[in-house]
Amino acid sequence: MIDSDGDTRSGIDSEDTTLASEPRQEELPFAVVEGVPMTELPKDLYIPPNALEIFLEAFEGPLDLLLYLIKRQNLDILDIPIAEITRQYMEYVDLMKDLRLELAAEYLVMAAMLTEIKSRMLLPRPEAEFEEEGDPRAELVRRLQEYERFKQAAEDLEGLPRVGRDVLVTEADTPHVKIVKPQPTVRIEDLVMALADVFERARMYSHHHIQSEPLSVRERMSSILAAVGHDHYTEFTSLFTVEEGRRGVIVTLLAVLELVREMLIELVQAKPLGPIHVRAHTS
Repeated sequence: MIDSDGDTRSGIDSEDTTLASEPRQEELPFAVVEGVPMTELPKDLYIPPNALEIFLEAFEGPLDLLLYLIKRQNLDILDIPIAEITRQYMEYVDLMKDLRLELAAEYLVMAAMLTEIKSRMLLPRPEAEFEEEGDPRAELVRRLQEYERFKQAAEDLEGLPRVGRDVLVTEADTPHVKIVKPQPTVRIEDLVMALADVFERARMYSHHHIQSEPLSVRERMSSILAAVGHDHYTEFTSLFTVEEGRRGVIVTLLAVLELVREMLIELVQAKPLGPIHVRAHTS
């Protein structure tokens, strides 16, 4: 069907459908008040002329500002052009006034000091008076150098790692582990092998001269008790005196066995087939 403008009705319908299907970006709210997005400013909104305040913290004081002006122009701090520095300093002070920033009293004191130094350098003075008073900039230069040293030291300290900012201290509680190391039981076979070793060494000192050697088991028990202690271990083989021969070895063995039976000493072996040690029995 064709209308009076010569366009088909189906063509208009298809164009409307195409426009409706295209994605559109919705208007973003500039604020959310109590969960309600705001896209238009309220008509009764009143903004005071001094509602916006700007605080500049680029400089920490007048000395910091002067040091910045000197370094920006690569000036010699020992030969400061007071007239130019004073002009730039006053421009910054005027800028702070135009921005309605609250000027600290020390900025105004420094401005007065610069003005005084400038006037003293401009006024003619006799040569003798100039040599007596010295350079009017000397005190200002001294303060600037001292401030620069402290500022550099503060920056160096700030660059050091700080606990809680750059380094975090961690603590971990280690679990208490009770290690129990059981002592192996001394076997009779190990005792026999140790005794055989003692016999072998005693045989090296055997001789054919026969003489009466009175040996007492009780006496040897007392000497063994005196040799061992509660706080240290004594090697089993060190209790034997091989120079006494077989009889001495037998008497010492009987004394050791009697002491073990009476629970006065104990035999300890750290590992299988290892050396045997003797220690006084702990009650």
